[in-house]
Amino acid sequence: MKKLKGVCIGAGYFSHFQYEAWNRIPEVEITAMCNSNRERAENVMNTYNVQNHYTDYLEMLEKEKPDFVDIITPPNTHLEMTEESLKRGIHVICQKPLAPTIEESLEIKKIVDAHEPRFMVHENWRFQPWYREIKKLLNKNVMGEKIFNVSFRMRMGDGWGERAYLDRQPYFRDYPRLLIYETGVHFIDTYRYLLGDITRVYASLRKLNPIIAGEDAGFVHFNFQSGAQGIYDANRYNETNFEVPRYTFGELLLEGEGGTIRLYSDGKLTIQWLGKGEKEHKYLHKDKNFAGDCVYNCQRHFIDGLLSGDQFETNVNDYLRTLSVQEAVYQSNDLKTPVEVIYN
Repeated sequence: MKKLKGVCIGAGYFSHFQYEAWNRIPEVEITAMCNSNRERAENVMNTYNVQNHYTDYLEMLEKEKPDFVDIITPPNTHLEMTEESLKRGIHVICQKPLAPTIEESLEIKKIVDAHEPRFMVHENWRFQPWYREIKKLLNKNVMGEKIFNVSFRMRMGDGWGERAYLDRQPYFRDYPRLLIYETGVHFIDTYRYLLGDITRVYASLRKLNPIIAGEDAGFVHFNFQSGAQGIYDANRYNETNFEVPRYTFGELLLEGEGGTIRLYSDGKLTIQWLGKGEKEHKYLHKDKNFAGDCVYNCQRHFIDGLLSGDQFETNVNDYLRTLSVQEAVYQSNDLKTPVEVIYN
């Protein structure tokens, strides 16, 4: 079997989940990586059996001539790297946040539309196994045709004190936007995946830790086109009592005309039909790699799409709809009023 040749740009904290997942996809061989920090690069190369290292990503693209590139770098690099890759005929999977601003994200869309190679945003949240299972249940109308509400409560506990984020992702401290831009966008995309387009939002965002630049807490209310409503109640300051806080990242409640679906912090799903007791719904999930192995599932989806020609779920056009909701959230917070979502 001829393997798809891949290269990666980046060697930061989250990249390790991506390198590890590529190693488990049999149709892929990662032949090279690019990073300016030689020590970080050697750690990745030795751990994940990557043979070649470059400090210039353009040199890597020219010499390796890969089938695809995985861009695992800060948002302000994505526009240039995407354009340079696509114009060389190289498919792209690009880490989120997609870009520092919605305007730059729209520029990426223009570039993608102007080139033939494929492009997918590495938005892995919707690929967590509990959300894939909930989607199956919704498609079967297990809770009836009408869904009333969805809510999620998240407490990360990694953003308090003077060392907030330093041990894992220190650049979070300097983001002018943090909670929604970096984390909440996952839930916006997942809510859209589960319940469809969002038409209106009302947001109240706060900064609890004074040493950081952006917001780290908030409540966001969503209205869906279907008539459902949603709540995202989150902060990165206070701690949870979950045994593995970064497995599901919190608890979800979904209510419909037939009853309730609950996601617990250990990945357990339950169904409670009206008039009946709560029962566990068995399905396959495992604490592997990151958040139920969603990185692998996301990258598997990318490769399956390249091989089959099928559309990516998180293609640039769909993901811009998620980013349009994100922008409405910030606008609502600034105006202190509900805001209608205008899709780009």
